[in-house]
Amino acid sequence: MDFDFSLITSSFPLLLQGALVTLQITALAVGLGLVLGLIAALAQLSKFGILRILAKVYVDFIRGTPLLVQIFIIYFALPVIIGHRIDPFVAAVAACSINSGAYVAEIFRAGIQSIEQGQMRAGLSLGMTWAQTMRFIILPQAFKRIIPPLGNEFIAMLKDSSLVSVIGFEELTRSGQLVIAETYGSLEIWTAVALLYLVMTLSITRLVGYLEKRFRSSDAR
Repeated sequence: MDFDFSLITSSFPLLLQGALVTLQITALAVGLGLVLGLIAALAQLSKFGILRILAKVYVDFIRGTPLLVQIFIIYFALPVIIGHRIDPFVAAVAACSINSGAYVAEIFRAGIQSIEQGQMRAGLSLGMTWAQTMRFIILPQAFKRIIPPLGNEFIAMLKDSSLVSVIGFEELTRSGQLVIAETYGSLEIWTAVALLYLVMTLSITRLVGYLEKRFRSSDAR
């Protein structure tokens, strides 16, 4: 079978649109995941036992179950409970955000715990509260250290977001499926889809490398 490049050319606008939707879902999911993850990480480090337990249950449950199952729960099971249909885009972002938050929580927790405990004691001895010390001293240093794993989480979510195609949401993978259904050009379309994912992941890798180098150079000054 000959490889039909014209098929890729004619389908590229639709695939590119799907790629932009994939980036949108990923950016929203990781952005909301950063908020959820930071809250869960601080809860795990809290002196209040109930907060530690709730955060631990959330992290363990999400990390211990597949994202695909979480998507099904939010899109198919949750509407039965609330009695209202959930928009596929909302379900996709919600599921991916909750999933990302659990992994980001562990990244934040490890980053915070990597900072020497003496810095927390120093902040408290200067009259700062625990929250102020965490905000102005601990978290800025921890954030610099967790840039590489956060970049890896962004890339992982970019690829995992393809799972939302199972609920009919038209991101990159779903767009590829629709084109194949019309053209039967499986080889050409899946190759184009793979290349688009590759371009996106390599771009994120370069961006993370740039940020890491910039923060490293600022610390050396």
